[in-house]
Order: sequence, then C-alpha cells, then structure tokens
Amino acid sequence: MKVYTTLTEAINDLTRRGYTFNFNLKNDSVESMANHLKIKPDEFEIDEVHRFQEMSDVDNENILYAISSIINDAKGLLINAYGIYADTTSAELVSKLDKHFN
Repeated sequence: MKVYTTLTEAINDLTRRGYTFNFNLKNDSVESMANHLKIKPDEFEIDEVHRFQEMSDVDNENILYAISSIINDAKGLLINAYGIYADTTSAELVSKLDKHFN
C-alpha cells in the first residue's frame, strides 16, 4: 500500500485509480448521494485506510477509506474525522471501520 504525505495527494491518486464515488456515513451504511447509492457493511470491502494528522493541530486527524463494492459495482472514498462516527453510526458499521486499527 502506498504511503501518502497529504490527504489531497491520497485523494488524487485513489481517484485516478478508480475510487470515484464520494461516500458519507449514514446510521447503518455508507451512501453516495450523487450516485443514489446506499451500501450496507456486508456489501463493501475496505481496500485501504490512510490516516492524516495536521502537524499544527494534533486534534485534527482524518481517516481516508478506499471502499469497493462488487455487488454495487462501485469504488469510492470515505473521509472521516477520527472517532466522530462512534455516536451516530450502527455498531456493525463502526466495527467494520474499526477493524483496520486493531
């Protein structure tokens, strides 16, 4: 897996590699509003995870997930500030996202 220096560099490279959907977290799924697509945790795989922390602000940390779904023929990116999903997202989705850090 490639190591990126910045979030922008990672987004540009992954987009070039076909991760073109922009996903957002919903209670029990990831969703691409532009593509009218809602994907449950058992319908996608997390291909890559990249963490970025701003040197000037140690509390400002982002995680970039490269997600693919064979069932939905979709590849895209989910950007999430570290830890904010825990209170608003289903346990199944949190578990899927967290398993890459344990």
